[in-house]
Amino acid sequence: MPVPRRFDRRLPERDTTRINERIRVPEVRLIDETGKQVGVMKTDEALRYAQQRDLDLVEVAPEARPPVCRVLDYSKYKYEQAQKQKAARKHQQQINVREIKFRPKIAEHDYATKKGHVERFLRHKDKVKVTIMFRGREVTHPERGTMILDRLADDLGELAVVEQRPIQDGRNMTMMLGPSKAVLAGTLGQDEAASEDGEAAPPADAPPAAAPEPEAPEAPRPTTPPSR
Repeated sequence: MPVPRRFDRRLPERDTTRINERIRVPEVRLIDETGKQVGVMKTDEALRYAQQRDLDLVEVAPEARPPVCRVLDYSKYKYEQAQKQKAARKHQQQINVREIKFRPKIAEHDYATKKGHVERFLRHKDKVKVTIMFRGREVTHPERGTMILDRLADDLGELAVVEQRPIQDGRNMTMMLGPSKAVLAGTLGQDEAASEDGEAAPPADAPPAAAPEPEAPEAPRPTTPPSR
């Protein structure tokens, strides 16, 4: 049996923009459909001005004195504004913060595994908070945590930039890594491929390579007469 959804008692969002008869002030500053200022006039006259052009009178600056109104197609205007907001959200880049925890006495295999996780997060354009957890008397040797964090930053030099150097807070030491410019721009690996192609292909002004000399024909081997 499906579980019934809870009844949403919230009222739907209402458009608070005042248009046409909802504009109750005595006079407004009018801007026509071409963007030209017409001037201050009675609200009734401004409404008739818009109706004669089959358009709407829209209050665009209610805090002004008198309020500023424009003559336009409000339905088209709302649609264009919604499309602009949608495009802005689409191009807005959202970066998440992930966290990876290390121990100061981490084994080599575990280090490689955790480094792979950090690399995967960075390639997905996420920031990574790397934490070294000290236990017991390990806290008296913070240089071990600093050594691990510096090694990780060096190993991931092409993928990451250090946004926060290692700092110790109690029994934890943290460092913040962010994706490099090449990762954010999506150009990581293109420079390496270009350099490899450049090494393989000779420059345009290089002289042509000399053709290999033909090998001398092999001298015939002497034949011995068959023995009787």
